[in-house]
Amino acid sequence: MDGAVEECPTSAAVRAPRAVRQSSGDHRHGAAVVGSDAELIAVALPFLDAGLQAGDLLALSCPPEIVETICASLGEHAAGVENAPGISLLGARAPDALELSRRYLERALANGSGRLRVLTGIDFGPQPADWREGQRFESVFNRLMGTEPVAALCVYDRRRLPAQVGDSAAKTHPELVTATGWSASTAFQDPGTYVPALPLPREPLEAGAPVFAVDDAASLASLRGQLRAVIAARVPGREQQEDLHYAAAEIASNAFRHGVRPVSARVWTDGDRLICAITDSGTTYSDPFSGFTPAHGPDLSRGGMGLWLARKLWDHVDVLPSPAGLTVRLSTRLR
Repeated sequence: MDGAVEECPTSAAVRAPRAVRQSSGDHRHGAAVVGSDAELIAVALPFLDAGLQAGDLLALSCPPEIVETICASLGEHAAGVENAPGISLLGARAPDALELSRRYLERALANGSGRLRVLTGIDFGPQPADWREGQRFESVFNRLMGTEPVAALCVYDRRRLPAQVGDSAAKTHPELVTATGWSASTAFQDPGTYVPALPLPREPLEAGAPVFAVDDAASLASLRGQLRAVIAARVPGREQQEDLHYAAAEIASNAFRHGVRPVSARVWTDGDRLICAITDSGTTYSDPFSGFTPAHGPDLSRGGMGLWLARKLWDHVDVLPSPAGLTVRLSTRLR
């Protein structure tokens, strides 16, 4: 994303991640719902000032206009804050945002007080599927980063966000933040409860006829080839073709190797979006956090990358268990 300002320079390249130490109470994840620049500054400045005083590594992941507002208010102290849109869904998909968060945390552990402090200006995108992806990420963050020394303040601006997104803040953040301080959110839901309960409606495109359909794929190889052909025919860019097929092929592999045959697939597109749904006849799925990190950690040679790759390469990934089988639905905008 383009949006760095002079006072808050974009960060330099970060090192490859190592294991991150666990924290003993240094983690905070709060949401502030604001309706004006004055309310924004009233919650942001004390949060950032505390980090400056403590020597924390400070990062902003905000739309450009919020970056400008905050850095103007910080004045000369803005030089101590980095612009890092990719540390949240504002500039990356969920697995990459989590990975970059860990890399920044490594820098904090090595060079400062040992804590990363992030201010995020929430903007999940224009569509309900984008909102759902953002709500899922904010909830999962509590489970996957909840033992790490990270203080994250997420600002929800009622002037620019749909009511549904603003209302979700209290459910996905353990603390709520106002100008008077931080307090426990009584509406907060454990991620293990919240994430599986998110509604997963059919995409509007799914109401129409698919451009590709197979009800009992003869083999994994044949299904991979069919998916490659249909994606190549309908996705303009070669790089996106390869990315989408790579991830869809991994999901198909999971269906054949870990699911129950028959395996079916459907693809829909309207020229602007592409949806691919792959279904096997099994019904077992119990981990709402799968795919946000590699299943076997940083050793990718051990496999377990299907959902992780899908979350990295498609905009939205929904896992839909039903009595008839398990469907993984992938959807994305076409570039």
